[in-house]
Amino acid sequence: MNLVKKIISVVAMSILLLVAPFAEQAEASTKATKISKTATSLTGIKYRYGGTTRAGFDCSGYVGYVFKQNGLKVARTSRAMYASGRAVKKSNLRSGDLVFFNTTGRGVSHVGIYIGNGKFAHASTTKGVRVDRINDPHYWAKRYVGAKRVAGV
Repeated sequence: MNLVKKIISVVAMSILLLVAPFAEQAEASTKATKISKTATSLTGIKYRYGGTTRAGFDCSGYVGYVFKQNGLKVARTSRAMYASGRAVKKSNLRSGDLVFFNTTGRGVSHVGIYIGNGKFAHASTTKGVRVDRINDPHYWAKRYVGAKRVAGV
């Protein structure tokens, strides 16, 4: 009887060791999906310099708000966000990744949230919270700087 318990314990531990990495990936995928849904649910909210609430967002305030709604904390400014996280190649972007742009000619100055299918959600200074194509040849493609994956996403 004792031997049977040991065998069952070993088999159970083996299964857990095999399944655990996939469970973590599934949890991250679910978090990324929730972040994307939160990000797009705010479409249409106006831009407000320094804004961090539904009354109006700037780009980093918007990202911070979306992540906070999903139990995650990020830095306050786009530059500080760019200084954290793990770099991701554009070809490997996943929903929930932060995407960064140089809109001023002085380095990272804008951040958005990649939502999949070549699109990202962000707080535009002229049109408020919206979704745009990351490879838009007229504007965003020329200004793309890089992307970061934040822990927990």
